[in-house]
Amino acid sequence: MVRSRYDLLVVGSGPAGQKAAIQAAKLGHRVGLVERKMSLGGVSTHTGTIPSKTLREAVLYLSGFKQRTFYGRGHRLKDDICAQDLTERLKITVEHEVEIVRDQLARNGIEVLGGLARFTGPNTMVVEGPDQGPMTVEADRFLIATGTRPRHPDCFPFDSERVMDSDDVLRLKKLPRSMIVIGAGVIGVEYASIFSALDVRVTLIDERDTLLDFVDQELVDTFLALFRDRGVSLRLGEKVDTLALSDSNVVTRFVSGREVRADVALVTAGRVGNTAGLNLEAAGLVADSRGRLEVDATFATSAKHIFAAGDVIGFPSLASTSMEQGRLAACHAFGVDTSGAVAGFPFGIYAVPEISMVGLTEQEVRAKGIPYEVGVARFREIARGQILGLDSGILKMIVALDDRRILGVHILGEGATELVHIGQAVLNLGGTLDYFIENVFNYPTLAEAYKVAALDAYNRMPRAAKVPLRLAG
Repeated sequence: MVRSRYDLLVVGSGPAGQKAAIQAAKLGHRVGLVERKMSLGGVSTHTGTIPSKTLREAVLYLSGFKQRTFYGRGHRLKDDICAQDLTERLKITVEHEVEIVRDQLARNGIEVLGGLARFTGPNTMVVEGPDQGPMTVEADRFLIATGTRPRHPDCFPFDSERVMDSDDVLRLKKLPRSMIVIGAGVIGVEYASIFSALDVRVTLIDERDTLLDFVDQELVDTFLALFRDRGVSLRLGEKVDTLALSDSNVVTRFVSGREVRADVALVTAGRVGNTAGLNLEAAGLVADSRGRLEVDATFATSAKHIFAAGDVIGFPSLASTSMEQGRLAACHAFGVDTSGAVAGFPFGIYAVPEISMVGLTEQEVRAKGIPYEVGVARFREIARGQILGLDSGILKMIVALDDRRILGVHILGEGATELVHIGQAVLNLGGTLDYFIENVFNYPTLAEAYKVAALDAYNRMPRAAKVPLRLAG
């Protein structure tokens, strides 16, 4: 058995693992990275972030969805869209992303070990691959970034073709005419909206009475109205009793006695951490019932030389936050000060339309008892919105009355996940409403919505909160 020793051994090559390995290498340490499949990038590259967002872009392009305001709801760039049209673009994008990851790891001198890793002691792991015997690896520190996989409740008859999880849906052999989506979390909402844009008849089901409860309620209400307008059938507050396969349909029956039939069903019932094969007990660790690891503020587990980051530690389970968690974990592992790290990070939901937010929601501001005002800009009232044919879209800004600080920015619509970074920068730098009112934005742009929303908030403020203000022009 070959024996190697590292300052840090990273398990998993997704966003958290990549950035942790690169950060540790840049600090001058010897780093090894274990990937069970030599195809690098983790879930994010192969079945999660990159494929789902690539699928979204392919759908919007081929369906002509963005041009329907001008040319009618029946407009399509390609009349007969098939599954192969969607997967061709996906394959090209994924292969390119894998090459980028491989190049980054190589340029930083990170040794990649292919195979399954399991702990054999607090400071040792065995890595065993399909083309090699078991290799013992020692390390002073470890980072677990193994990501997650779709959860499969026993009550659903998964067969990868008619009853699918979020991995299976990327391998569709043909487009269905109708689809049931069970679970109105981020993944369920994204896929429901993507297939709706293809004119697939979608029914979205969740036993909760609403969806995306961490998003500002006004945006959720607007999003639901858009869903209904597109013909998406919503079954919120309905608990699934059984899901069964008939000769031609997937039949979902609710506890209420109602039922829904469709060609296929997509079940998004949460995710489970990929920790089962790690033999955590040998390192003194225990995962929770969903396979996730608990960490402290430094991303250290109960074994202080073993860190964890990314989806395997739970919410928010975003590729963007996972990258930063991995980087910070590597810094903490080697005693590097991270006190300057910024706390306010954005959320991005790549539905159709996009939803993105940073800072506090209106519900949270009210719960904290902060005096505030709200400003709103609608994309259809912005010149660029008219040029793009946008009949929906909203930018909402929440402002503190005492000092006019930006408390939150919430966007639904075209380019939301890009636009939010303007609000993020101002919010994290302690900026105020004045920045948006006094500065010039390119015209016509959707970014102009910030100025419109800021003026709307200012006009709503009581007189005492408005003085002094240096109005530009």
